[in-house]
Amino acid sequence: MKIEEIIEEKELRLTSARREFLEILIHENRPISFEDVKNKIQMDKATFYRNALKFEKESIINSFESNDKKKYYELQETPHAHFICNRCNTIECLKNVEPITIEGYVIEDMIFKGICNNCNK
Repeated sequence: MKIEEIIEEKELRLTSARREFLEILIHENRPISFEDVKNKIQMDKATFYRNALKFEKESIINSFESNDKKKYYELQETPHAHFICNRCNTIECLKNVEPITIEGYVIEDMIFKGICNNCNK
C-alpha cells in the first residue's frame, strides 16, 4: 500500500515528517526505534513520538518494548511473533510461528526471548 493511501484512508494530513517516518517503516525488514531513524531523517524526538502515537491510535503501526527498554515500531500487518535475543538484543520477526489462542483472551503480542543463532554459535 502506498503512503498516500494509508494516510488518506485514516483521514490524516500528510506531512513531510509522517511521509519520511512511514517510508522508513515500509523499507525496513524489522521493527525500528527512534535511535534507528534519528540519523536517517531530520525529525526531532517529540515529532517522532507524536507521530508514532498518532499512527498507533489509527492502527497504522504497532509497538513493543524490548530488553534494552526502547520502544520499537513496525507497520501493522498480519500478526506475527518476535524473537528478542537476551545477549545482543537483536529483534527478529517470526512470520512462520502459528498464533497462539487462549480461550477468553485476546493475544496482541507474542514475544519470545532467548539466545539467537549468532550468539549461540
